Amino acid sequence: MVSKRAQGPDPARIRQARAAFQAALGADNVFFGEEDAAAYNDKFAVDDTLHHPSGAIAPGSAQEVQAALRIASEVGIPLWPISRGKNLGYGGSAPVLAGSVILDLSRMKKIEYDEENGTVLLEPGVGFYDLYDFLKARGMKHWLSTPGNSWGSVVGNALDRGVGYTPYGENTSKICGMEVALADGSLVRTGMGALEGSPTWQLYRYGFGPAWDQLFVQSNFGVVTKMGLWLMPEPESLMGMDVEFDNPEDLGPLIDTLAPLRREGLLQQSPTIGNWLRAAAVLTTRSEWTDQPGALSDEVISAIRTKYRVGWWGVSLRLYGREEVNKAAYPILEKAMNDLKPLSMHPAQWKRGEPLENSGWTGTPISFPMQNANWHGGRGGHIGFSPVLPQSGTAAMAQFKRTYDRYREYGMDYQASFAFGERHLINVNAVLLDKDDPEMMGRVDPFLRQLVADAKAQGYGEYRTHLDYMDLVASTYDFNDNALLKLNERVKNALDPAGVIAPGKSGIWPGAKGGTCA
Repeated sequence: MVSKRAQGPDPARIRQARAAFQAALGADNVFFGEEDAAAYNDKFAVDDTLHHPSGAIAPGSAQEVQAALRIASEVGIPLWPISRGKNLGYGGSAPVLAGSVILDLSRMKKIEYDEENGTVLLEPGVGFYDLYDFLKARGMKHWLSTPGNSWGSVVGNALDRGVGYTPYGENTSKICGMEVALADGSLVRTGMGALEGSPTWQLYRYGFGPAWDQLFVQSNFGVVTKMGLWLMPEPESLMGMDVEFDNPEDLGPLIDTLAPLRREGLLQQSPTIGNWLRAAAVLTTRSEWTDQPGALSDEVISAIRTKYRVGWWGVSLRLYGREEVNKAAYPILEKAMNDLKPLSMHPAQWKRGEPLENSGWTGTPISFPMQNANWHGGRGGHIGFSPVLPQSGTAAMAQFKRTYDRYREYGMDYQASFAFGERHLINVNAVLLDKDDPEMMGRVDPFLRQLVADAKAQGYGEYRTHLDYMDLVASTYDFNDNALLKLNERVKNALDPAGVIAPGKSGIWPGAKGGTCA
């Protein structure tokens, strides 16, 4: 849970900071009422009380962010930056350190678009729906790569290494240039943006000397006020298939078939293999099938699958680009899937000029996957557990069996997927919650800690995690006595020794001398 090294700010400092924020940002953009603070709680947390903020402020520009940081440094209070606060399952808008003030950047919504080169320069408040509507109004010459919850921020998603489903699915890899406010209120631009008036800021990632973009990803070293991003050119055509597989054991051969196609570039997208509950949880609720406690029986699983005609595993595969190239590649992909003897296979096709399918495969914003929060009824939610694996069917099957057994041991219903990168897999597991069931909620924390321990025993670490487990997950990266965490702390202490920005983010706390806004 929250590190014992940190303490929240005292009420006197909060009052002092509130008055200063009102003077700098305007009273309408400063929120310290009880209901205001509650609006920023993590609705999916196991224990809400661990992450209550003191209030929130909403700057409207980089200059106001700078002013807010200077005030926070002078008064000695921590700020927790959020873009739109929709990182559901990982903490939402809540801070690691209770009592922090939320730095809500959702008012900052400017978009600069370079149509010729296919890039955008975005402020953090721009959501996926915002950017989609912006591009659609200009002819949709470029596509997004949207996550399952498209309510969120494009900048925030890339900064937390979120993924989508198109060839540009690994959003953090498409970052090109940032503007960042540091804890002392200074402003820096990375890459080619360090040259005043440079026309290549969103074209060349690295600039001269050390490249800093990724150092501001999942870190608390600064507040990103602008971010460049590469967009995917609208393809001439799209071809592919939706494939269902009948048995849990089909996972390994499927991964071993797709992995070489992904590595050689025939399959350029980021496909995700999802289990039956990932599909069914947005179509039905648990109470329609059983009132028995504990993990679902095989009989109930079979009945749900039969009604909705879903496999134990399913995957959607798409080819993007020139129609002639896709027509040549499609038979190769089709044969590879048929050789695995799937339960079903349905072709999909699109050509430029036709209406877009409303799915992540076409970069269309979606939010229906969040319906899974209602699986148990009551005050639903979920928490993610997402270790990184090699692209190996054997490794994936072992991870699946190990994790599935833990779900059953702890009486949880198994929802999971295996998402492809170019060389890795991310095993995204959702722990579906009913916050009105105290007995269930009592099992969640020990269950998640056990999953982290199981992964560590295999040499697997999570690529992102919930607020409650940031210290724990950081500790699993333990080479040479946690040398990486020590390096992160040294950078933190150099840039933000008082811990003004997001103390505890990714397990990174300010040093003892600076304290947390001591």
